[in-house]
Amino acid sequence: MLTVSAVDFSTFENEAKAHQVSLPLEQTEIWAKYQATVPGREAWKNLVIKDGSNLLALVSFMDYETHGYHFLRASHAPVWVVDCTEQHEKEVLNAVKDFVKKEFPKAVFMRMAVEHKSSLTQPVLSTRPYDATVVIDLAGGEDDVFSRMKKRGRRDVRKALRECPAICADETEQASQSFDEYYPVMQDTGRRDHFVPAPQKDFEQMLRMLGPNHCRLYAARIDGVVVSWSIVTINDMRATRYYAAMATEVMRNHVSEVLVFHEILDLQKCGLVDYDLMGIGSDFAPSLLGLNEFKTKFIDRVVDVAPDRDVPVNTAFYKALQLMKKVKGLVSKVRK
Repeated sequence: MLTVSAVDFSTFENEAKAHQVSLPLEQTEIWAKYQATVPGREAWKNLVIKDGSNLLALVSFMDYETHGYHFLRASHAPVWVVDCTEQHEKEVLNAVKDFVKKEFPKAVFMRMAVEHKSSLTQPVLSTRPYDATVVIDLAGGEDDVFSRMKKRGRRDVRKALRECPAICADETEQASQSFDEYYPVMQDTGRRDHFVPAPQKDFEQMLRMLGPNHCRLYAARIDGVVVSWSIVTINDMRATRYYAAMATEVMRNHVSEVLVFHEILDLQKCGLVDYDLMGIGSDFAPSLLGLNEFKTKFIDRVVDVAPDRDVPVNTAFYKALQLMKKVKGLVSKVRK
């Protein structure tokens, strides 16, 4: 019989270490503290799921309050200690769902990284989940990085290094002090790609709260002006390209290739093992297919990941939210 227990972060992280499991940054205490600075979010509970004395999985939840209701989010979790078989996953989801129903009846649903589609899950109500990503191997030196690229990747990066006037640098310290130079580039990116960026203070808080050991900002400048930047998170030997922005006016200048290559070499020097470019398109995520040409040039290897799915807890309320989303979509089409 499966048991679900709530533990403090110290116990949660020690369980991971004891079982030689690497926690994603989003499942750590420092991330929970940073997220709690965002209005409408707070840390809920850290769960340890066992079958008898055998640890199966770890899950740390954030409580999100939005539009008058609550849901729980576990980014990149469950973190599995055993192989994530379809049966294991279903049993763990059921056990966690029962625990949440009892301990937090206000939660309408849980959003978790769930590998197998099942009767327990629904497509997410919001955000754009993905089931594949590109992970760059950081072993070796510059020549090793080039050797692992696709042919067109080597060609594009070398051309960019020859011709692009951008100067790249780690600007974490100055961006932590003031994000004024960087935010307009994100606003430009949002207008071009049809999304509303998070408020400027969210990026500032992320850099300050996580600190340079867990969060870096790399920027590309042309004639001293910031034209592109990325925020890279770091935890347990892995880096992740969490946010990226680029000015429309320099999109043809191959700035992205130069910036990513600079990040790779700098992260190598820090002794990190790999660099996750965080999500590409697939049949599951067709809206992200536009990212594939750029991201896959850096390496042949595409890595499958468990996508975010919703697990309804209050089924009636969740169905009402689905209906509202459908009606909103229909109204939007009529207006167009």
